[in-house]
Order: sequence, then C-alpha cells, then structure tokens
Amino acid sequence: MKKLVLLFIIIIYLIPKQTKAQSDGAIVAAGALVAIGVGIAAVKQMEERAELTATQWILSNNPELTSFSLKTLSFDGKKVKDMSATSLITYTIQEFTPTNKPELDGRKQVLFGFTSQGWITEYGIDFNKVKWSLVDDKEWMKMMISYVKVASSENDENIVMNILKEGKVVNKGVKAKSKLVVPFYKLTGDMYVVTDYSNDMKLIYNERSLGIFLKETRNLVQIGRGDIIEIHDFFFDQD
Repeated sequence: MKKLVLLFIIIIYLIPKQTKAQSDGAIVAAGALVAIGVGIAAVKQMEERAELTATQWILSNNPELTSFSLKTLSFDGKKVKDMSATSLITYTIQEFTPTNKPELDGRKQVLFGFTSQGWITEYGIDFNKVKWSLVDDKEWMKMMISYVKVASSENDENIVMNILKEGKVVNKGVKAKSKLVVPFYKLTGDMYVVTDYSNDMKLIYNERSLGIFLKETRNLVQIGRGDIIEIHDFFFDQD
C-alpha cells in the first residue's frame, strides 16, 4: 500500500498534465500500463539510490563500523494516511566478523532518514532534504519508554521497560503474552499528547500513532505501527 502511494506520485510526474484526446481506448490503456511499469522501475531505482546514500552516510559518519550489513526495512515508514509532505526511510544495520560465509551476530542499529517537503521531485529524490539519525537498542528502548509514558497512565519507567522487553506496541497499547497490559489513551484525531524527548525531537501520541517532531526542520512524521513492531523485533528478537 505504501509503495503504491509512492508509485502514483511518480506516475503523476511521468504522465503529461495535458494529453491529446484519444479515440482508441486500448491505446490509452496500453499507455497507462507502460507508465505503471516505468513507475515501478523508478520506485525500485529510487530505493536502490536511497540505500546507497544511506551506506555512504554510515561510511562518512561512523568510521568505527568496518564490517556491517545494511538493509532497507521500509522505504516509506510513515502512516499511509499521514498527509504531511514528509516521510521516513528506515534501515537495519548489524555488524559481523569477516569470515567465509559470516553470520550477522554483532551490534544492531537502525538508521532513520527523515525527509522534508519536496524530497521527491520529477528527477527523483533530493537527498539534501533527508536528515539521518542512527539509534541503537538502548536509544530505541528509551524512545519507546517515553512514548508509552506519554500515551498511557503508566509512569513507572522500570515497569514499562520490563513489559517492552517481553512485549510489543500495538494499536491499543502494549501487549505482552497476548494480553493488553498497558492500554493507551483513547483520543480523537485532533488530540495530541506531547513529550519533549531530546534536544532534537519531541514524541507525540495521536490517534494511536507515534509521531516524531524534528525541532530543526519543524517536520512531523507519524510512524506506522507495523514499522514500530518490526524495529522492536529486530532489536529484541521477538517472534
């Protein structure tokens, strides 16, 4: 679904805004199929370029990483219905010991790519409008604790941390062993609960969503629940 939204954006750029009327509907349909095919290829190409750019950022800013795997987790991790002009790209990173047929058994991190308005143009991605942020399991747990505290009435950090180690964040709260142990507040779409998380960002709970507000760019991105679960599973090996 997320990739389809991005695909339609690209197709809009590929198809001329003013087209000559066609008497043959088959020709129009064939042209649309060609445009879709080109659009799919363009999305794939942009994903590959974004992954290369992410790798280059790691190489430039984290020289201590000398052997690692970088994989695209989500090329568009924001909520699909989020109508803001920003998005979120996420990558999983794991270190390994170089050897014949190595196993990924080292430190895990996740790289966030926060985009700004106009990050997709008719020429592709403008990477000058992407702000990168690298987090490890400790930082992710800290973020999740702050988020759960702002989204619920549970204020004990130790309790929240222990629950998160065994459970996961779902739409209605935090679930552990198939039970909802920390229910989230029931809010309407125009209600927000905010916590000042760090010098760089605020975390926001709204309509069962995790929102990240970047202070520098003043952009708000809402992360999809599925992406939160995938990141949490990546760090803590949840099934």
